[in-house]
Amino acid sequence: MLILPGALAERGAKIAEELAASCLQASGQFCTSPGLTVLFAGPGVEPFMGSLKTRLESAPPATLLAASVVRNLAASVATLEAAGAELVTGGSPLPANRFANTLLRVSGETFLASPARLQTEAFGNATLVVVVRDADEAALLLGHLEGNLTASIYSDTQGGDDALYARLVPGLRARCGRLLNDKMPTGVAVTAAMNHGGPFPATGHPGFTAVGIPAALRRFTMLQCYDQVRPQRLPAALQNRNPNGIMWRLIDGSYSQKDC
Repeated sequence: MLILPGALAERGAKIAEELAASCLQASGQFCTSPGLTVLFAGPGVEPFMGSLKTRLESAPPATLLAASVVRNLAASVATLEAAGAELVTGGSPLPANRFANTLLRVSGETFLASPARLQTEAFGNATLVVVVRDADEAALLLGHLEGNLTASIYSDTQGGDDALYARLVPGLRARCGRLLNDKMPTGVAVTAAMNHGGPFPATGHPGFTAVGIPAALRRFTMLQCYDQVRPQRLPAALQNRNPNGIMWRLIDGSYSQKDC
């Protein structure tokens, strides 16, 4: 998750509400639960963190799948803390296979000093916020990201974040299967356009072979999905106008060469 400065200033409280709900859906046991959120240093960070902390603390922790999930979550949180993350709230196992809703934070500088450990998966109701200094530090951070199922970018509605979006999205697009704009990743529709994979080898398919065309090409293809991405940010092939008038595209279940 990247929350750009304009979006944070424009609607930080609303995004905090959405993030808390997404982190706690099924007690954080969705494949696409947002485990890593990037903020940019500025006056909106502390109010946002305070709102997120309050929402996590006010929600009753739900039951996790098994006692082993609780143990693994506790171990992951301990690893994140040992790597330099600060525990903001939660962090403790609870009776009945539950875990306190957990929020951690770390600076961009500390994250860059130990990116692998600070990307330790914390499966369950825990999330980590990274506060970067500026666009340069954010770009460095994205360069250390592992492959992800999803990546969400929140930007302001007046275009103030557009330049920053344009700078950061190329490094992010190659590291996620589904790219979202202004939307949490836990909402999924079963459609022809949906992709529940990420960079190779997540999208490798055993049914494809290394021999022959086009099967050999498909074997090494990374599927990319765009979810609620603003129209002007889409690749030309996915915009409403067919870029050359002859490309076949699947639109609402039917192949067509027409504009949308």
